[in-house]
Amino acid sequence: MPAVVQDYQTKDVLMVAYVNEESLNLSLEKGETVFYSRSRQEIWHKGETSGNTQEIKEIYYDCDQDTILFLVDPAGPACHTGKTSCFYRKIAEDTDAKAEEMMEMQQQAQNIEAEFETEKVVDFLYDLILSRKEEMPEGSYTTYLFEEGIDKILKKVGEESAEVIIASKNEPDDELIYESADLVYHMLVLLAERGITPDQIRAELKKRHK
Repeated sequence: MPAVVQDYQTKDVLMVAYVNEESLNLSLEKGETVFYSRSRQEIWHKGETSGNTQEIKEIYYDCDQDTILFLVDPAGPACHTGKTSCFYRKIAEDTDAKAEEMMEMQQQAQNIEAEFETEKVVDFLYDLILSRKEEMPEGSYTTYLFEEGIDKILKKVGEESAEVIIASKNEPDDELIYESADLVYHMLVLLAERGITPDQIRAELKKRHK
């Protein structure tokens, strides 16, 4: 059943996940939120790897007895993006608030662009991939690759390598650039799976420089 997680002090809604009988019993036993992943079909203890656990203060269920409400004291952000709450994007809002949101989005875009300009895009992407591996958010393609495991990741690296070769024979260069970006992304997923960092690759390249 769905499980809504709310901050015990601020009353902010932090996230929505799912529980089954086993994960609910574990939550009661540990005193921290434990959920059931429908995509991975397994139990996951919130914050077990990130440290962003949620200490349970109270548990409620609704009138139909088909939804759980956890009131928690969070040890860190609930969202895998680093946001305090997963509910940080608005669909509808008043004009002033919308203008403020647009300005914030523009600032975020400028910050990302600045990272690209300082040639840290690979590190930025690698860190994002690591966060996906840690939190395993549902619906994420990166999550899917990690769930499928090393064989699936290697298959995708092979496929993207072939696409780069094919694109190299064609004109203009747009296709080659696109396929090369795909290959770099899948290579970073492979490195993250094996626990290898971009810095280790840079160090190896530096050793070869003469």
